[in-house]
Amino acid sequence: QVTLRGNAELDARQVNQYTLTLRATCPGEEEVEGQLFVRVTVGQVLRCDTPFTSEGGDVVQVPADVAPQTPLYAVLPQPLVGLTVSGCSPGTLRNHSTPLMLTRRGLILAPDNGFDPSKDTQMFRLEIEVMDRHGHNCSGAVRVEVLPSRRPRVTFPEPHRSVTVTEGVGPWELVTQLHASGENVRYAILAPVAPMLFTIDEVTGEIRSTRRLQVARAHLLVQAYNALHPADHATATVNITVQGTDRWAPRCVPAIFVSQVPETVSPGTTLVTLRCTGSTGTDEYLHYALEGPPASRSHLCMEGPQLKVNTTLDYDLEAMATVGFQFTATIVVTAGEQPPRSTRVPVLVTVTPVNEFRPTCPNSATFTVPETAAFGSIVGRVAGTDRDYPPGSLEYSLEGGSDPAQPFSIDRRTGEIRVVGPLSFQKQKSYRLVVQLTDTHNDVDPTKRHSRLCDVSVHLQAVPDEAPVCIPEVQELQIMAGSPGSRQPVTRLACHGSSDSATLTYSITGGNEDGRFQLEGNTVVYLPNNQVEPCTFVLLVEVWGGSGARRRSTVVALVVHVMPWSTPVPPSTTTQHTTLQKEPLVVTRTEAVWHPPAWFVAVLTISGTLLLATLCCTARSLPCSGQEQGLTPAFCSSHRNRDPGKLFLGKSSWDVVEQSRGKEEQGHPPASSPWQFDGRAQDPRTGRDYLFNSVTGARRWI
Repeated sequence: QVTLRGNAELDARQVNQYTLTLRATCPGEEEVEGQLFVRVTVGQVLRCDTPFTSEGGDVVQVPADVAPQTPLYAVLPQPLVGLTVSGCSPGTLRNHSTPLMLTRRGLILAPDNGFDPSKDTQMFRLEIEVMDRHGHNCSGAVRVEVLPSRRPRVTFPEPHRSVTVTEGVGPWELVTQLHASGENVRYAILAPVAPMLFTIDEVTGEIRSTRRLQVARAHLLVQAYNALHPADHATATVNITVQGTDRWAPRCVPAIFVSQVPETVSPGTTLVTLRCTGSTGTDEYLHYALEGPPASRSHLCMEGPQLKVNTTLDYDLEAMATVGFQFTATIVVTAGEQPPRSTRVPVLVTVTPVNEFRPTCPNSATFTVPETAAFGSIVGRVAGTDRDYPPGSLEYSLEGGSDPAQPFSIDRRTGEIRVVGPLSFQKQKSYRLVVQLTDTHNDVDPTKRHSRLCDVSVHLQAVPDEAPVCIPEVQELQIMAGSPGSRQPVTRLACHGSSDSATLTYSITGGNEDGRFQLEGNTVVYLPNNQVEPCTFVLLVEVWGGSGARRRSTVVALVVHVMPWSTPVPPSTTTQHTTLQKEPLVVTRTEAVWHPPAWFVAVLTISGTLLLATLCCTARSLPCSGQEQGLTPAFCSSHRNRDPGKLFLGKSSWDVVEQSRGKEEQGHPPASSPWQFDGRAQDPRTGRDYLFNSVTGARRWI
């Protein structure tokens, strides 16, 4: 027989199977071994939570306005089948000293009528015993703390009201309406129990007649209560008097009052004085009262028959804009007879604006704009302010109007300053603008305006000019000379500066010693003479851009081959050798300054001296072959007699490279022409040597 220990607790969620190994031995026989598998399944076990079974018990806090029979506490999270729950309060019989209810399923419920809405905390303690169908039991305690309700209670702001109506009021006409504060408010007439003349709407609190009224008096006791918590209620009394029509209500002049007042009107100013008379023909025993929205009753008041201004009517306040700059109210004039009769005079007061304040300049009005700013570019915005309503009703203008020499303009509505003219940092580094601020739409009279002058500074930011760009920088041209005395256009230079509006100047700085070429703007013109031989000219045209000390220039080289006008055109069958076009050679000149140490200079000097001596010895042992490798082209007689310092042609290391590349053409040497150019030239002004490639149009310095 296998039994479970008395203090053992099985939990199928932790261990759901046990394997027992049993061994049995009989005298004279071998030992026998077997296994027993015990499977633990999940079942319903009676277990109470620790807070419930502790010495102090579990604590539950609930508000006093909880609904009746609301479940407050569950003894077991999952009630078992066949569970029995019983409870009692200390020293008394079961549940006799507490309004709480305990079900057999272990639920603690709120009382049938709810808790007493007291301002003090109420406490109830229950000692509960739980027993299942197997006889297992557990016990514990629960303490229920009922806290004061935080919900607003139902109250009548006006617990007593007297209403007077005239006889002849028809059925279901509105007599008056009651208002009670609170949540889920409902209304009911408590007395008389069966009202004959009046009824009340349960939701809105409107009291209406049930039949045509005659002269009578009625006293109603009205109750307002919370529909979810009926214990939360309040009462009010309403006295309704139905008066006869044998006496008429007061008559007032004017019967309606509509007026416009400026915002600068002083408190205490009388707006209107009513002239009212009662049924006796006099104004005795008349009572005046003002009814309407809170804003109207705070700004207006009644002193006898006079309607006066109570507080300042500031048109520029946001609260005034909220009410639409208008106050509506009703003056109620009541006669003192019994029953009292009243007359209502509607009132509409409109507040008009007054331009009180001058515009204010911004704290900072300094802007910076580059001198290359395009037309219409925004420089900045002058943000003026005005304390008058409406905000932002300012107009902007420049003092002095629109001067053609003024490079700036200002937007009339936004105050944005824009560029409308050319700017030059060299001519003027800063501008002082005087902006006039003028307020508009701040007064009933549109002619009443205030203005203020504001100083605005605009500083120009210098932008360095770039050298003009010419495309291409080197050109090789061939023209046919015209008749003597004519003007032969050669080419038009395509150059542009750093800005589209920049003005460029052109000048011939080299190669035009005899004045055969002239410049007409950016067009090069040749002046023919009586030459009979082809000639080649190398012109250097310098293009200047910018102004003042920031002027930058670039040089354009023109190689012009001029054919005499009488020379016949060579036949089209002439053999020409074409060289493939090369990529342009861009040369960048970089000047670096280096200060070597003294020992390095000494070593370099000695090494250079030894190397020079070695080269001299080697050169003397070699035959002179310079004449065999010369590439000097033929020029016209006018160039042979010129000063070689101004323009000369010769051979360089670059030519040797070009010659080595063309060795494959030695079997077919090109025919020399009288105007062939070898690509070398010298600037007579700077003395700098140039090497031009007649095919690619590129140049480099030597």
